[in-house]
Amino acid sequence: MQFFVLRVASNKEDRVREALVRKVKIEGLENVVGRILVPTERVRSIKDGKRRDTDRKLYPGYVFIELELDKTGTIPEKCWFMIKETDGVGDFIGSNGKPTPMSPKDQAKMLEEAEREPDATTGLEFKKGEKVKVTNGAFMNFEGEVDEVIADKGTVRIITTIFGRPTPLELEYWQVEKV
Repeated sequence: MQFFVLRVASNKEDRVREALVRKVKIEGLENVVGRILVPTERVRSIKDGKRRDTDRKLYPGYVFIELELDKTGTIPEKCWFMIKETDGVGDFIGSNGKPTPMSPKDQAKMLEEAEREPDATTGLEFKKGEKVKVTNGAFMNFEGEVDEVIADKGTVRIITTIFGRPTPLELEYWQVEKV
């Protein structure tokens, strides 16, 4: 089986995936259609002192479908029409109207990204004395030095110079980046 890429309506990836899974069972195409994936990653963020875990699509607007080709190297007709008639499906990625399977390298990369564990150390990469730049908020583009990492609140206290005076700022992890 090989993976193919389906272009789908934006923000309808999960709905298309569920519809395809349901149709495959109804049509009895389990031997032709393998996995149907919408790769996501778990994103951990801390906002207002609260930790939030959300799923973010790695490839918005695309669904990956594993198919068994017939003897001629094409997608079986019954399977082709079942996929194309699904609400929200645009077209297969390929050239000259012929779907092109993903290369083994791209397929391995996509599967690895989809199965990767979330990074539990979000924000803990800052150390006292490091130079950082504010990337968001009222103090955007200000530079400073990390004074303290407050892990339980999800914030970093930096010292920056405002009007020629050292000023402490308490910012959330996502608002600063290393220089």
